[in-house]
Amino acid sequence: MNAPTSLPRRRSVCPHDCPSACALEVEVAGPDRIGRVYGSQEQSYTAGVICAKVARYAERNHHPDRLLYPMKRVGPKGSGQFTRISWEEAMNEIATRFLEIEKTYGADTIWPYYYAGTMGLVHRDGINRLRNAKSYCGFYSSICINLAWPGYIAGTGKLQGPDPREMAKADCVVIWGTNAVATQVNVMTHAVRARKERGAKIVAIDIYRTPTLDQADLALIVKPGSDGALACAVMHVLFRDGLADREFLAAHTDCPERLEEHLKTRTPAWAASITGLSVEEIETFAKLVGTHKKTYFRLGYGFSRQRNGAVNMHAATSIASVTGAWAHEGGGAFHNNGAIYHWRKSMIEGLDVAKPGIRKLDQSKIGRILTGDAEALKQGAPIKALFIQSTNPVSVAPEQTKVIEGFSREDLFTVVHEQFMTDTARYADILLPATMFTEHHDLYQGGGHQYIGLGPKLINPPGECRSNHEVICDLAKRVGADHPGFAMSDRELIDWTLQNSNWGTLEELEEKGYIDAQPSFDDAHFRKGFAWKDGKYRFAPEWSRVPFAGGQAMGPIDDMPTLPDHWAVIEDATSAYPFRLATSPARNYLNSTFTETKTSREREGEPTVLIHPDDAQTHTIKDGERVTLTNDRGAVTLKAKYFDGIKRGVLVAESIWPNTAYVDGKGINTLTGADSPAPFGGAAFHDNRVAIAPV
Repeated sequence: MNAPTSLPRRRSVCPHDCPSACALEVEVAGPDRIGRVYGSQEQSYTAGVICAKVARYAERNHHPDRLLYPMKRVGPKGSGQFTRISWEEAMNEIATRFLEIEKTYGADTIWPYYYAGTMGLVHRDGINRLRNAKSYCGFYSSICINLAWPGYIAGTGKLQGPDPREMAKADCVVIWGTNAVATQVNVMTHAVRARKERGAKIVAIDIYRTPTLDQADLALIVKPGSDGALACAVMHVLFRDGLADREFLAAHTDCPERLEEHLKTRTPAWAASITGLSVEEIETFAKLVGTHKKTYFRLGYGFSRQRNGAVNMHAATSIASVTGAWAHEGGGAFHNNGAIYHWRKSMIEGLDVAKPGIRKLDQSKIGRILTGDAEALKQGAPIKALFIQSTNPVSVAPEQTKVIEGFSREDLFTVVHEQFMTDTARYADILLPATMFTEHHDLYQGGGHQYIGLGPKLINPPGECRSNHEVICDLAKRVGADHPGFAMSDRELIDWTLQNSNWGTLEELEEKGYIDAQPSFDDAHFRKGFAWKDGKYRFAPEWSRVPFAGGQAMGPIDDMPTLPDHWAVIEDATSAYPFRLATSPARNYLNSTFTETKTSREREGEPTVLIHPDDAQTHTIKDGERVTLTNDRGAVTLKAKYFDGIKRGVLVAESIWPNTAYVDGKGINTLTGADSPAPFGGAAFHDNRVAIAPV
């Protein structure tokens, strides 16, 4: 038999909401079909490794349930009952309704709503060009980064850090608050390389035993929201045992003496009572990072998704300044490289026509906003229309009961541009079919690395699918929105943005494949000073002055600790709600994406909640039986699963399953709150108190 002919491969970039933004090689099987997807070997952060769910992307790209044609609702809202219509009819109705609403209620009652279903700069952010050109309602992006980024910037002054590839040159890699095996596989690539080549130790810190902790030399399982206490106890030991780098502290930090005095009472015994760790575990961790100057702290998002998340992130980042790890290759603390790209996005987003004074509504509070909460609406008029791209708020937003109530309003005109019949799509009045990343051109940046990449159009879209950019430009013409970006193709926008951001041309990027935007060693390690006026790392940040782009001070900001600490503002368990619940990522899903693919569904099974066997026995819960989780926001029914790799009193429900996967149709975010944590709001997805009982 002849060997099968290999398919040609084309460069691309994974578009999904993940810091890895993996460089891909995609098999192209024809003008309208892809084959297998591989990690790129030529881009040194991806280093040929990608997650299994993206490797089998053809299963999603060519799924039989993809939306293919525009549709109009014919049944009750939420029923998913639609009839096919033409693009002309769909766009005419949208434009007519938007113009009527604008005339009757005002432009700011139309709310373009989006997020990171694609991380491409053109197709994700172009919706803002329509918003700004028409003065539609503003959008305060809060659901992901608002607790993590300010916590890191509070110390360093800037969102950048040591080259992530330096993990391979470390003597110790601390993977804190991220299940990298499942959600950032490239972190493990470089950490394991350090262990193989240098004998480096890997430390993993999380709230339950994940596959990442299984691969660690030291695995620390802490109680949710206690990471700040652990960080403080580690720094206490560093000062106590002479492991603090006093020369570095004197030259590069703001108040080391104050910090040392403050930490004298933050002993391992104090932290043990908060974290659930033993004193020995804390001492071991502290001595490990204190005796390995080349310790690379890879700080994830998970441990920031608490009401004290920003304080936790700042405390963890501060350890690298006490040890002086920043001074060494393979050392320092890294969270995200967002500040290194210096994009000029005025053509993509229409920033040059944005009018001041337009209210910005908080995406995390969409349930409160759509149900008429005056504070959430900023005392303004009710929202009368939604235009949704690249997100699924009926599934992923907090306070799901309110979200569904809001989406059920008969006076709310909702347009959803989607790839599948998601929970949100079911509530659309007009439903439009969207392309996938292989079917349009876009520009990407890494958050967990330092590369700029191009994702070119590889195949033709199925049916009548249209890209975000095409739909935005068509709607702009019909509603009278004026901006030169609407007359440009996606390739032209990419080229303009590259050139005006000093990254060369599209032609040059196509030839090179990727741009390595990593700053110099001295800049990345803050060797010339941290990004504050005095060049000092801030142990004592002024939280209200942290340079977080677009940040609006929220929550109890005046009560935030003035030095690294455990800030006791989490949603603690009570006698009525004796468990802490976190909604952690699953390996085969990414937020609410990949929940539609057969392989991912089969591997994940069904919605479950992990519970320690001793807790289960105390509450007369059998392994595998249905239980109901309740709090003052609602109730969710799913299956209990015994798991001894978790602290007593903690529950973990992995993944954001479709609401339809639950027996009562209520998804896990029924239980999450939409209050605004300090300093700049955000969604505390892993900070919920609940009760559990058999059905």
